[in-house]
Amino acid sequence: MVSVTAVEQIQRRKLYQDVVDRLMQRIESGTLAVGDQLPSERELMEVYGVGRVAVREALQEMARSGIVEISHGERARVVVPTAKLLMGQVAEGAKHLLRMQPETLDHLKEARLFLEMGMVRMAAERATAEDVERLQQRLEDHRQSELDQFLKRDMLFHREIAAITGNPIFSATVEAMFNWASEYYQSIVRAPGVEDLTLREHQAIVDAIAAHDPDKATQAMRDHLTRANALYRQLTY
Repeated sequence: MVSVTAVEQIQRRKLYQDVVDRLMQRIESGTLAVGDQLPSERELMEVYGVGRVAVREALQEMARSGIVEISHGERARVVVPTAKLLMGQVAEGAKHLLRMQPETLDHLKEARLFLEMGMVRMAAERATAEDVERLQQRLEDHRQSELDQFLKRDMLFHREIAAITGNPIFSATVEAMFNWASEYYQSIVRAPGVEDLTLREHQAIVDAIAAHDPDKATQAMRDHLTRANALYRQLTY
């Protein structure tokens, strides 16, 4: 006989969660396709036997997840979530985690190193002449930027490398990582004398990609990011 304490308690769900489930079933079955408008709030209330609050909470939840788009004065419409939106959903949580547990930054830096080394290798293999020209222009913009724009241009340079791979998830992830840890990287890229070093390292990366040398590009990225990690420790501790 199973003891009462061993039985998992059934969690009470909120009404809006049931509405979300029902609508998701219709989307996944193809009854509601991308671009289709959902029924009006009144229709949903009648069909599912719930109040306006439950319907609105369900639609807002689906909008936050990028499943539907809500425009003022129009019914919600089914859309396809973008990689940028999906990564952005966890942004505030990630920032809070870093503030509460700063040691998590080491995990983020390790993940970024792994990701960017893979990306730059792929970029060196795939880059066209036009890709290299755009990347060099990003570097020139970075070189000409004012101090208050230096961090943003740094991110755009790395995001351009991600774009060369042709994988939008890489671009979204790189941007998200910069946003999550921006307050930490601010001191790294704007420390006295570091701007010129960053630019020289970026030029080495561009040159390796232009030469279609994956090994050299990977090493240049490793040198760049591990130098930044060492500088972070120097400035923080």
